[in-house]
Amino acid sequence: MSERGAEKRVVVSADAAALATSVADRFYDRLGKRVRAGKTVHVALTGGGVGTSVLRAIGDHAEHATFDWSQVHFWWGDERFVASHSPDRNDVGATDALLGRIAVPAANVHRMPAADQGLALDEAAAAYATELAVYGPSETTATGVLTGAWPSFDICFLGVGPDAHIASLFPDRDEIRITDRAAVGVRDSPKPPPERITLTRPVINSSNRVWLVLAGPDKASALGLALAGASYHSVPAAGAKGRRRTIFFVDEAAAGNVPPELIDGTY
Repeated sequence: MSERGAEKRVVVSADAAALATSVADRFYDRLGKRVRAGKTVHVALTGGGVGTSVLRAIGDHAEHATFDWSQVHFWWGDERFVASHSPDRNDVGATDALLGRIAVPAANVHRMPAADQGLALDEAAAAYATELAVYGPSETTATGVLTGAWPSFDICFLGVGPDAHIASLFPDRDEIRITDRAAVGVRDSPKPPPERITLTRPVINSSNRVWLVLAGPDKASALGLALAGASYHSVPAAGAKGRRRTIFFVDEAAAGNVPPELIDGTY
């Protein structure tokens, strides 16, 4: 891996709408090459306003009808542990914005268990870890990188909260420190609803590309701290790192604290 590939870079769009369109274009460019080569790809999705807008832009894209979705598997970085049809669930928003509009096989959509499906929170997290393991047995790559019992996501989408949380890994909580499990339950979340399931940091950081999407002036401080190398215990977004690329896709309102040398005009 090149040193540049490990760097955190920032791609700035004029506003949230332009950001979503920009990410959608890059989504088809990056994944299209692998799909056309006959490779299976894995994508981890995020919720939130900007994350859902990106999914809608992917669904609105001119390539969505001709893209071979049969080779794409969708997962979630986190989920609210509520009833399966609750509008609070990330997968409900993702289905409306993208998954219900494309020809992806149902077996390729790996939803986290819901609260009304007969599993307690920790059982649900363990069940998702088991499903992840089916698609990614532990192995060491040719470059010596140890991968866990989960797929290495070609793209892992992450939103970033004003408190710099990612997925449901919140600042100064035990979940951000867990490294021996792929998915864990979250109780008493500082952001409602109180119970959630989240992927852990090792799973996120085994992704080839981590794409963080954030917009608005309320995200500027979190972005600045993440880029400044703050402790990931207190600033979880600072600990998100793809094996090949770590890109923050932001709008101008969120980019106020970004050093000019970190802005990438070519990616």
